[in-house]
Amino acid sequence: MTFQQLPQPGELNEQLKQWFDSPLGRELLDAEHRLLEQVLPELFGYHLLQVGVDSRYPMFTASPVPHRIMLGPSLELGMEKRSIIARSDELPVQSDSIDVVLLHHALDFSDNPHQVLREAARILRPGGHLVNLSFNPASLWGIYRRLTRRRHAPWSGHFIRHGRLQDWISLLEMTETRSLSALYAAPLENPKRRRRCSWLRVLARGAPAHSGAALLLVARKDVPGMTPLRQPWRRKLISLPVIEPKPTARHRHRVRYLRIFRER
Repeated sequence: MTFQQLPQPGELNEQLKQWFDSPLGRELLDAEHRLLEQVLPELFGYHLLQVGVDSRYPMFTASPVPHRIMLGPSLELGMEKRSIIARSDELPVQSDSIDVVLLHHALDFSDNPHQVLREAARILRPGGHLVNLSFNPASLWGIYRRLTRRRHAPWSGHFIRHGRLQDWISLLEMTETRSLSALYAAPLENPKRRRRCSWLRVLARGAPAHSGAALLLVARKDVPGMTPLRQPWRRKLISLPVIEPKPTARHRHRVRYLRIFRER
């Protein structure tokens, strides 16, 4: 599958920072935090890695995992102390070492989202969990993206549908355990227009499938762990002293008879 071309990384990062600082971007972040508060407290382990597009916003505050790391595309002021600057499709992390991987719109703004998901599955330990937050095309925001001609972030993102994400994670030997959505308001910056379109929120909330602007998916890595086999123990042979049998009375008599016979 081919995806539409994204803006250059520097331009894209600047657009995303400006949009997340806007009232609409803040509203999306608040809705995503509420979704994560329903999921992260149930996921345990020692290491959590957040892979996102804006390193200024840690999304793992509700997680009980003690060692939490941020990975972002560029160095930003106010970043977490434990931060890594790297590409989302080339994670500099050891395989099978992370308990929880949190993808915050990393699939929406990558030239190769399938590779990002493959890298996330690689670094997850067996039994670990993937938490993906992305834009939902089956929402008012997805409809607005199709109708608008603007190619400015966030509307330049991929907006990958839920069914396709399910296919991808199944190919990577992961199982979906939970999915949620939130934020049913129309993506309008003007408060007056938002109030006029409040009926759309009621309509979207009553839809049978996930119809919120933010789509959350939780998947578990079901690949069994491989225990390295030790080299077989080689038995060392111990040299024991050989005990010679003592001569019996019959043997002594025979030796004496042979000696007398030879002398004759």
